[in-house]
Amino acid sequence: MEAFHFATTTDLSELSVHVKIDRLDGHQKPIPYSVLLKRPDLRHRASNTNPHSELYVTAQIWADSKPLTVEVQTVYKSFKNARIWSEWLPLPITYASLPVSAQIAITVWDLSPAEDKDSDKHAVPFGGTTISLFDKDNTLRKGRQRCRIHRFKPADGLSNTTTPWVIPPARKGRNDAPQEHAVDEQIAEMERLEELLKKQEMGDIPENPWLDKLVFRKMEKIKDKALEAEHAAINRRKSQSNGTDGLSGQDPEADLFYLDIELPRFDHSIVFTDIEYPPPPVSDIKLSSDSEIRLRPPPEVSFGPGIGTDDAEAGRLIRIYDPEIGRRANPAEDKHRELMRSQQTDSLDRDRRPNVHVRDKLFALIDRGPLDELTAQERDEIWKFRYFLSTRKRALTKFVKSVNWHNDNEARQAAPMLDKWAEIDVDDALELLGPQFDHRVVRSYAVERLKKAGNDELQLYLLQLVQALKYEAAGDGDDSSLARFLITRAADSLALGNFLHWYLSVEASDNSVDQAEHYRMLFIKVAYEFHTELDNTAEGRDRRKTLRRQSELLTVIGRLSKDVREGSGDRTTKYQRLKKALADPRNELISFEPLPLPLDPSIMINGIYPDDCNVLKSSLMPIVLNFRTTDNKKYPFIFKTGDDLRQDQLVIQIITLMDQLLKKENLDLKLTPYRILATGPVTGAFQFIPSMSLAAALSKHKGSLLSYLRANNPDEAAPLGVRKEAMDTYIKSCAGYSVITYLLGVGDRHLDNLLVSPDGRFFHVDFGYILGRDPKPYAPQMKIAPQMIEGMGGMDHPNYLAFKEYCLTAWSTLRKSSNLILNLFALMKEANIQDIKVEREGSVKKVEQRMWLGKSEAEAGREFEKLIEESVADRWAGFIDLAHDVMQRLRG
Repeated sequence: MEAFHFATTTDLSELSVHVKIDRLDGHQKPIPYSVLLKRPDLRHRASNTNPHSELYVTAQIWADSKPLTVEVQTVYKSFKNARIWSEWLPLPITYASLPVSAQIAITVWDLSPAEDKDSDKHAVPFGGTTISLFDKDNTLRKGRQRCRIHRFKPADGLSNTTTPWVIPPARKGRNDAPQEHAVDEQIAEMERLEELLKKQEMGDIPENPWLDKLVFRKMEKIKDKALEAEHAAINRRKSQSNGTDGLSGQDPEADLFYLDIELPRFDHSIVFTDIEYPPPPVSDIKLSSDSEIRLRPPPEVSFGPGIGTDDAEAGRLIRIYDPEIGRRANPAEDKHRELMRSQQTDSLDRDRRPNVHVRDKLFALIDRGPLDELTAQERDEIWKFRYFLSTRKRALTKFVKSVNWHNDNEARQAAPMLDKWAEIDVDDALELLGPQFDHRVVRSYAVERLKKAGNDELQLYLLQLVQALKYEAAGDGDDSSLARFLITRAADSLALGNFLHWYLSVEASDNSVDQAEHYRMLFIKVAYEFHTELDNTAEGRDRRKTLRRQSELLTVIGRLSKDVREGSGDRTTKYQRLKKALADPRNELISFEPLPLPLDPSIMINGIYPDDCNVLKSSLMPIVLNFRTTDNKKYPFIFKTGDDLRQDQLVIQIITLMDQLLKKENLDLKLTPYRILATGPVTGAFQFIPSMSLAAALSKHKGSLLSYLRANNPDEAAPLGVRKEAMDTYIKSCAGYSVITYLLGVGDRHLDNLLVSPDGRFFHVDFGYILGRDPKPYAPQMKIAPQMIEGMGGMDHPNYLAFKEYCLTAWSTLRKSSNLILNLFALMKEANIQDIKVEREGSVKKVEQRMWLGKSEAEAGREFEKLIEESVADRWAGFIDLAHDVMQRLRG
């Protein structure tokens, strides 16, 4: 007896349902003139004017009398001699998601230039059929199927369908005419030949090309005769009946049509299997002592260490001590893996190749995000086929995770594989510098990959690389390949050296309780080694003097900012005091030797304009200065005391990175990632962008942002009176910041921290709340104020559709770089940043959740478009803006 092989529907978790619409065969009775006189519109129906008219077919999955999917439709096709589509239709559902009662409702649609009286549409049902996907044995149907078409009815898909694909034969009486028996014999012969054709298609009957052509011609003739005979028999049975169809005045049983379809074939039978969910955990609900009557005393229990016996509300649940709780792994599994990998199997593993099922499983593991954990079985599979995977660069991080690097024997086998692996990208190298990879070999390999990155690219990740120093093996920077690499590259680059100096200075001067003392000493040590490296060359010594002069300059400015904030008097008095201090020669601010600007070392400054300054209206009273550049231009500069700008610095760095990622895909969304630099734990500076808050713009232009854009960029020939370049800039920047602030979970959004510049650039400032935190209740996930849409011309204007398209494109583009973004946030888990230290482990997960990586591209796109629509229509967000405006007026 042969072994029975089968698969289950749960094995087809990623395969969508398909059905092939092949051909339509049948006979149609001409419409009597008496009917045409009553219904002249029937004269124009395509199927009544031409036996090979253009029809189209729709298919839809139903189950339990409810539709499970939307309809899919065949493409337009012109027929000559027969109605043959031969088209596969993909249905938007996987086999694993099908219930056992699933059916395909297939409708053939006729066309008419005159609207149908019942549906008011130009498409009327030619006929329909409903076929179940599983047979009576719960086995998936496959191969060619011949479905009876019920004329003038759309397929209903109901459990007790009125359009079944097979009509059971009528019971025969003794007095049945001989013609009826002849018809049955012809139909039975046609069905027998179709079964043989199925077997040949399945490979059970060998092919013979020259003989098969003759057989197929003969089968076509037999099929046509059988159809004619069956059609004639139906007309005879209906000859005494006058029942008509209300749609067309015709008898729906007078016409006979069959639709040939084809379902996918599999190597084995596919049996329906329901999804098995893990059992629910044991309830931990505590019952009060008087909640129920106990008929017998509870048994005596010996409690383990750490479990008290004074819980009077334990109820009937008995807690016992499990000595394995708290273990990170099963010791038996660890021992098994160690024994298996300790064997000298390199020669065998080198030539080992996975089968198709295992290969697809391995490729799926590679595509998973950096935050997904690998099971013990998955780690064993990756180790087993490590040589096969070594040609795929994305697999290296998964391989490193599958190795126990604390086991010397296992690490000794794995280390040579790193050099043989395909060269990884920078985002994977950043992952290998995370906290879970503490082996020197792994981190050194990641550093070697970073050495191939240019200075501009390295500067984008420098903030995270400084934080990655915390994860070095010794914890104090001794023999750190990453620290040595950063020092060497920064000593050779003005820009890298500038930012490395300030990033290390801020961390080294952080004496708060949230910064561990050994971390602070680590940054002091690396900073010392960096300046020692600079002293080795004459150019380096000059650069060290430059960094010292920068520190002196910002120290003076910081003292002035603190005096303004803590000094007495109103804002006008503070402004006059600041202006006088800037002009004081003792501060040496009016003119000095050219110096690279700490915010942007590519800009050289040589003084400050003392008369062109300001004190902003804010609780911390930040000051606005204007530096004089060496080419006699102004560089506006804001200095703030009393606020930790490291969180804002991180957000701007991520926005800058995302801007670069979008531009690589030729998508310039006109973002404004202004420069920002934390110069201390509670001090910092950022670039001032000439702009106006939305609240101020609306107040000045009578509540219309469009009027603001029109006033600054007039063009009477443009559709909205706004210069086209300015409107495009506004739409693109609105889309870019809407997507990015959603991904980063930026909160506390109101019209005072949404800014717009005269040239139409829209941007966000003040990132005091990120990763989903927000001081206001019911805050929207995505901030799209109605005033922003009004500036585009409203929701009915084509600009709004362009805005949504830019949003979806940016969303899709950034999702493709999810690994890089998540790895950068993972490196910041131990940073002393306000919203990260609230939940260090969950901070990266919050970013991952907003990318919806578990959903397909199409599904995520639909959900994101729905989120945009909901955000635009969110009235509660408008109420929050109104309440904020009222509070600001009361404070003013």
